[in-house]
Amino acid sequence: MTPLARIIDANLNRSREAFRTLEDLARFVLDDEAMCTRLKRARHGLAQAAGWLPIDRAALLAWRDTPGDVGTRVTAGGEYQRATAGDIASAAFGRLQEALRSMEECAKALGAGDGTEGGAADDVVGDVAAGDGAGAFEQLRYETYELERLLAQRLGGGRAGQWTLCVLLTSSMCAHHSPLRVAELCIEGGASAIQVREKDMDSREFLGTIRRVIEIARPAGVPVIVNDRVDLAMLAGAAGVHVGQSDLSVRDVRRLAGASLLVGVSTTSVEQAQRAADDGADYCGVGPMFPTTTKERAPAGVAYLREYLAECGGTGRVLHHLAIGGISPENVGELAAAGCRGVAVSGAVCRSSDPRGVCERLVAALKR
Repeated sequence: MTPLARIIDANLNRSREAFRTLEDLARFVLDDEAMCTRLKRARHGLAQAAGWLPIDRAALLAWRDTPGDVGTRVTAGGEYQRATAGDIASAAFGRLQEALRSMEECAKALGAGDGTEGGAADDVVGDVAAGDGAGAFEQLRYETYELERLLAQRLGGGRAGQWTLCVLLTSSMCAHHSPLRVAELCIEGGASAIQVREKDMDSREFLGTIRRVIEIARPAGVPVIVNDRVDLAMLAGAAGVHVGQSDLSVRDVRRLAGASLLVGVSTTSVEQAQRAADDGADYCGVGPMFPTTTKERAPAGVAYLREYLAECGGTGRVLHHLAIGGISPENVGELAAAGCRGVAVSGAVCRSSDPRGVCERLVAALKR
């Protein structure tokens, strides 16, 4: 009993601490009531599973020996390194899942798996027989796998930073200069990102274009985003990919690219933006703001921008934005007045004889 009691006591402590850390992230970083509720329910499930063990808390405390625990003096590289809230969550889930597995095995050794004791089960361990401590710990572990996916997606987004101007580079729109020259001039004019968007170009030519734009942008530290094509973005070594509502989902992009690509999502409503945040998008395209020749749908308008900033720019669903659709130096002031910090522009730049000058005016208007 002595070693098993010590193992269970130590891992109950690890589990409680991990659950509290995760609840704090959901509460104070994400401001997510639903996630807080689900984590709290799982934490209560932990207490229930512990209650089904044939050893009570007084006995566990009696066997505790922190000063004599050799494990308190053992450390590993990186144990004290956390760069982001996502890193904190990852470490907490790792501790939690390992602890639950250890307690599950100890519960089996103690015979707490026959379902002969205990009372009514809660929502988390509801399909486990009352008194089945080992089964309850197992069920909790499965629940944490899904919680990890959901919380990690939320905390993993927003890596793109807030760009001021992203130029959507399309060959057919470049009226006065070659696309590569337009990219050069835009970077000189202050563009903070370039998105390569070619709907009608074959894959091999498109890949070559992306690679050449990356070569131009790399010395200035300007990220290059690829429209739609996750495969080409990965092959070219682009910074990210931008998808629409009818393209691959953020989750599918992550299945292919993991965290190697930033992911932007076009949205026309707060509901779409919130879904993008939940799925772990890094930024949202917000629009269309004004009528445009590249989009047939009616503009969402500046009203949607204001709603987005109010609903998705807070603690819980903070996502950087790029207002898009029919934006020019003549109307960008209206967006700036509404609180816009970043725009994505295509025709006003690519069709201009002075792409650099247009970019400078757009950037200056937003920074004012």
